[in-house]
Amino acid sequence: MQSQFGLANVWLQGDFVTRFVAVLLLAMSLASWIVMVLKALDIVRFKKNARAAQGFWHSEDFAAGLEKLGADPANPFRQLALEGREATAHHQSTKAQLHDSLDVSDWVTGCLRNCIDEFTARLQSGLAILASVGSTAPFIGLFGTVWGIYHALLAIGTSGQSTIDKVAGPIGEALIMTALGLAVAIPAVLGYNALVRGNKSVLIRLNSFAHDLHAYFVTGARVSSGATPTNVLPLKKGA
Repeated sequence: MQSQFGLANVWLQGDFVTRFVAVLLLAMSLASWIVMVLKALDIVRFKKNARAAQGFWHSEDFAAGLEKLGADPANPFRQLALEGREATAHHQSTKAQLHDSLDVSDWVTGCLRNCIDEFTARLQSGLAILASVGSTAPFIGLFGTVWGIYHALLAIGTSGQSTIDKVAGPIGEALIMTALGLAVAIPAVLGYNALVRGNKSVLIRLNSFAHDLHAYFVTGARVSSGATPTNVLPLKKGA
């Protein structure tokens, strides 16, 4: 015998608005979880790329360093290294162009920055979905609750029975929509905050790698923290 209370009864007794709100909350929940899983996997992969990038500076030449970065075209550290090499070669091989008014340091800096900006935009894609779900799901659930209470009160008024057993069921079922809205919003907000922290960690490592690449392409050496000559780690240029 089917219970007259619970989620199943809310769906069976609800009208098209109640069902639409329930389906919308379900779709928002699925979308947020898909984004969280995919972006979390991306962050794990990029952190692995960041650890591999440390071995780049222990290579004999640039070509060997690229091999240590791997062949994945989506590796942002590899893309950054290739972008820096192409920017340096382009600046040195071309003449009578607008970028000739810039020295090689400014030109390489701009190219590396553009590469990082493009990766940042790709890294943050999908976060708007989590932000939207986290901010709107509670209100959508609240709308479903208000609509459900409205119809519950109409049904109670039509039947003429206002005893506690007649009121508690419909009102409690309507309040389930608020709980569903919170159940959708809370994971989205927590996932958004976790992904922002993960993205920040990846970007810090990428910016540090870009700083070292800039020093390498401009001066022929990787400059580590500090100002003494012993902190300059040479790395021979290679094709």
